[in-house]
Amino acid sequence: MKKDLLKLIDLTEEDFGLFFDRALELKRRYKKGIIDRPMIGKTMGMIFDKPSTRTRISFEAGFAQLGGTPIFLNTSDTQMGRSEPIKDTARVMSRYLDAIVIRTFSQALIEEFAKEASIPVVNALSDDYHPCQILSDLLTVIECKGGYKGLKIAWVGDGNNVAHSWINATAVLGLDLVLACPEGYFPNKTILDRALSTGKGSIKIVTDPKDAVKDADVIYTDVWASMGMEKEQEKRLKAFDGYLVDKKLVDLAKKDAIVMHCLPAHRGEEISDEVMEGPNSVLWDQAENKMHMHKAIMDVLINR
Repeated sequence: MKKDLLKLIDLTEEDFGLFFDRALELKRRYKKGIIDRPMIGKTMGMIFDKPSTRTRISFEAGFAQLGGTPIFLNTSDTQMGRSEPIKDTARVMSRYLDAIVIRTFSQALIEEFAKEASIPVVNALSDDYHPCQILSDLLTVIECKGGYKGLKIAWVGDGNNVAHSWINATAVLGLDLVLACPEGYFPNKTILDRALSTGKGSIKIVTDPKDAVKDADVIYTDVWASMGMEKEQEKRLKAFDGYLVDKKLVDLAKKDAIVMHCLPAHRGEEISDEVMEGPNSVLWDQAENKMHMHKAIMDVLINR
């Protein structure tokens, strides 16, 4: 029976562990120069409606390294751009491909695609969630901290799709998550309530970033205006005044706290240049781990 990766709250803790273990194994072998080819003869379709640097390259490079063939598709270049029903496209692509990766605006579109497809469907970002990002971020936390149990994770910024996936992960793994968001920019209530209903982990929302980062092990931030919200940029600059992750804020966390950002970053806006280039930053390891985690995701979903 095929398995999809649409949002993290759909997974079990065992699923998370399988992804982590496989990613760590593939990364270790890759660093030793060992060539793995479990995807020979496999094809992966990539339907992208939103711009991408890290997600696209890491999926394409990772799948190619495993011996497979990635096929990049822009919706406007397919019959989907001419209003072909999602169910028709999903059924046809299932006859050609071994998995489909979708990066788009609507979570409902991804859910419908997965319902109709007979092959694994992976959410590479929607307006609601970014599950692959948090899987790779947790991989980085495991490498830097030896695990994620008992750590305080502080989110500083908008209650966006990345924040939603952190909330979902907390509901499955029992994390300790504190989100600092301005009034009016809290996470989606339905998503938050569902996570809280599991009774696992701790999720708190505050409006003062200082309260969130105090004694934190992990500090995470993201852009204040996500893709599609560019017209709100000026409004959000005012709303997020005081939410800059700078050295003064980082100093309130534990001395060995790590600072994360899913990138691209607006240096000097949500995170300072000094912090990005400082000793607490793990941004570049974090970005690299997207490739290793994406390799693991495809290998687990296609071959296991």
